Amino acid sequence: MTSWLTGQDAQAIRRFGDLIRATPSLRAYQSDMMDQFVSVAAEILAARASMNADDPEPQIAARALLGLWHVQAESLRKHLDGAPERVRELVTADVRRAAWLIENGLGMFAARG
Repeated sequence: MTSWLTGQDAQAIRRFGDLIRATPSLRAYQSDMMDQFVSVAAEILAARASMNADDPEPQIAARALLGLWHVQAESLRKHLDGAPERVRELVTADVRRAAWLIENGLGMFAARG
């Protein structure tokens, strides 16, 4: 997503995101699609771990991993007005911070601050 930014109109990207956030039917569709993605990811993760897709571990792992997509989108929105290379660096840093928390566990969250 961030490599696509070069040559794009930042304001058009922002307006598109605002349109999704402001339109209930688009938010609902996005939420439904994310639920479908979580289901597919949970199935894949469960198969790798010899578990059932509806077990708690693959469910939360899938939601956490797909949550990185949300982190990326919010970070992009926050940093969009910068130069594309700088936006890429800032967004990547935010996603890595979130991924660090997933990798190291939520118990590390309070200890890190």
